[in-house]
Amino acid sequence: MASVAKQAALEKVVEIANRVGASEGIEIVDVELLGGGRNRVLRIYIDKPGGVTHADCESVSEQVGTILDAEDAIDGGTYTLEVSSPGVERKLKSQKDFERFIGKRAKVLLRDPLENRRQWEGTIAEVKDGVIHLEASPGKAVEFPLGQVERANLKFEW
Repeated sequence: MASVAKQAALEKVVEIANRVGASEGIEIVDVELLGGGRNRVLRIYIDKPGGVTHADCESVSEQVGTILDAEDAIDGGTYTLEVSSPGVERKLKSQKDFERFIGKRAKVLLRDPLENRRQWEGTIAEVKDGVIHLEASPGKAVEFPLGQVERANLKFEW
């Protein structure tokens, strides 16, 4: 599948998944379309306050799968649909994600170095006007624009 067709399919899946999720009180965290040919995997990560249950995953999978098949949204038709929670070290992609997890630890990889480092780990202290404030250690805070984040995820503390 060409990248333009893949992107169009992903956008359609996101739209369908968001519609299904909204009716169930479930947030669509991320959607991935991996692999090619007969080995494609469509992975949808969902979340909701209080956590995701197996029944939530099953419900979203059934509803989204039915709509995708009815609308023939995935070119070529052959794929495996997986629906799961994002896990304890979920990705942080939007300002809303960072705001939701203020007070939690995160690992962030920046596009460009800040103080000669691209990788930072710390507690999300504040999110304001598109700027993330991360407390890297007691008394040591850094801030960077959300657009500077290449990749970020929560860090589970044992």
